[in-house]
Amino acid sequence: MEFTVKDEKGFKYIEEGEGEVLLLLHGLMGALSNWEEVIKEFRNRYKVIIPLLPIYDMPLLNTGVKGLANYVHKFIKFKKLDQVILLGNSLGGHVALVYTVHHQEKVKALLLTGSSGLYENSFGGSFPKRESYDFIKEKVEFTFYDPATATKELVDEVFKIVNDRSKVIKILAMAKSAIRHNMAKDLIKIKVPVFLIWGKNDKITPPEVAEEFNELLPNSELTWIDQCGHAPMMERPQEFNILTNQFLEKIKNK
Repeated sequence: MEFTVKDEKGFKYIEEGEGEVLLLLHGLMGALSNWEEVIKEFRNRYKVIIPLLPIYDMPLLNTGVKGLANYVHKFIKFKKLDQVILLGNSLGGHVALVYTVHHQEKVKALLLTGSSGLYENSFGGSFPKRESYDFIKEKVEFTFYDPATATKELVDEVFKIVNDRSKVIKILAMAKSAIRHNMAKDLIKIKVPVFLIWGKNDKITPPEVAEEFNELLPNSELTWIDQCGHAPMMERPQEFNILTNQFLEKIKNK
């Protein structure tokens, strides 16, 4: 990636461009690079910020969705941000929802893609064959409609993470927290505009999850990307950016 990662006051993040703030939140196995095409598309018109979520650095007792939402709150205070547009994928979407429930005055709008918070078909309670590269490759490919999206670089990175004992303990704690922290009863509190961009072939948070989000959120709109899995901004970046831009134009003067 051609972007510089800043490191200030214990926060690591990318910041590109000027203007209204798009704050992007990555998923459990995600990284800053997952949003590469979104940054390139919007940095000429927006200030695009991606904090690196400290999934592996939090004390085990605080390793959970609420802990990450608190971290985002501290980051937003540190950067003196207001009326941010939050974009979250997978666990990042879940964190965005929890943050918005508690700090709605700071959020102008939400864009969720493959968000957890209601139901997810994740790795489950363990990695039974984490030493097997082929097993991990298969699991990474499961994320996408087109298995070729799971590049060797991406599989290598996930393989390295799940074979680091301290990291895998945090990942499992975080995954369990996400499953336990069901948002169904809280979604009615979120009044800001929410745009749901969902892969029609998402096997991790399947289409019915998107439909339930759309039903429970008072001010939401749902759109689909066909032949697309759990991470549309990686697998179908062009369509994802077009849809995102349409939403941003719609809320521009609100």
